[in-house]
This record gives sequence, structure tokens and C-alpha cells, in this order.
Amino acid sequence: MLANLPHYISIIFALTTITTLLLFVNAIKNASQEETRKKANFIALGLIGWLIIQAVLTLQNVYDTNTYSFPPKIIVLGILPTFFAILLLFITTKGKQFMASLPLKNLTYLNTVRVPVEVVLFWLFINKTIPELMTFEGRNFDILAGITSPIIAYLGFKKTGVNRPLLLIWNFICLGLLINIVLNALFSAPTPVQKFAFDQPNIAILYFPFSWLPTFIVPIVLLGHLISIKQLLNLKTTK
Repeated sequence: MLANLPHYISIIFALTTITTLLLFVNAIKNASQEETRKKANFIALGLIGWLIIQAVLTLQNVYDTNTYSFPPKIIVLGILPTFFAILLLFITTKGKQFMASLPLKNLTYLNTVRVPVEVVLFWLFINKTIPELMTFEGRNFDILAGITSPIIAYLGFKKTGVNRPLLLIWNFICLGLLINIVLNALFSAPTPVQKFAFDQPNIAILYFPFSWLPTFIVPIVLLGHLISIKQLLNLKTTK
């Protein structure tokens, strides 16, 4: 745990993580295919299990000790497994069916969690556990994705149909915003690949509960964008 950090910051971030989980599971429960809906509880248990594993690894100081080992432990044990899981969804038949059945509107609303995430990042900067460049006062404009998501969900889905161009543009822009903060976070963390923010590095993600950001929230949001873009691109070819 980070010493001298106000407890409300950790509590709000933990609640944001739980909200991310609930929104994603709710999207699965509202899938167009019954087969996908039936898997909602099983997937929820799997995701909870993953959160517990990451909590244990973090609380056992696996991530914040010997941070200059290569490759960084949080990447090997926390981040890479999530990207392999996403890859499996894209290359397997069942994975493709699962992604195709998730409702675009729910995946759009999922991005609202980016607002509290950015507020927490700002508080972490004030408490000198991440650099300013990771906040909306620096290079991170990810909060715009969270603020605009309800508006886009309203404008993008109407009785007349799906506003494909609007949704595609928004998803690509927000995906770019996500990649931007991920790269800045990666290169400001105290690891062998650190490039900047040496005076106030990104140490928060190595501690509980903030390790859930790169190992859970970011992958879920990333998956939501990839699924949305894939569905929207396929929407054109099926017309």
C-alpha cells in the first residue's frame, strides 16, 4: 500500500474498478445471443478471480520490488495475460461470436468509468505518486472520452438506426487517447524502459489497488473499443 495516501483515493478507485466490472458484465447479460448471456456469471467469476490474483500479487509486493528487472513483472504477470486473452477472442470462432453479440450501446457507456479514473490520477499526482504528464493537466486527455460517452451513446443510437460514422470516429479518437496515456504511463514508470518523469515517476500502478488500472480497467476499455470498431466496420459490409 502507498504510505500516507488518503484512504478515500483508494476507496474511490476500488469502486471504479468494481463499476467497470459490473458495466462489462451487464453488457454480456444484454448480448444479442442467448449463448453469450448464459456465460455472463461464469465470465464474471473469472474476472473477479483475475482481480483477486492481481490484488494478491500487488499486496505481496511482487510488482514494487526490484522494479528494474527486465521485463517488468507487472507486464509479464499482469498486462500480457490480458492482451493474450483479447487476442484469443479475435482469432477463435467462439471469441468472434462473443464479440459480435455484445451491444454497442453498453460498450459505449462503459467509457464513463474514465472520468473517475482521471480524477483519481489527478489526486495521485497531487500526492506525488504519478507524474503530472499522466493527468489532464499534462498529456492525458482521456477524461474527454468519459465525458463524451453518454452524449455519443445518445446521438449514436436512435430509432432510425446506428450513426455509424459518428461512432467510428469517436471510437478511433478515444482509442488513440487510451494508447496515449498507456504509453506515457509505461515510459514514466520506474522500469528499464523509463524515458521521462524521473523526478516523480509513475509508482502508483505498482501498489494496490491501483495495479488494477493497467491489469483490468485498461484492458476492458481497450477491448470495448476494439469490439465496437470491429462491429461498426462489419456493419458496412453487411448492408
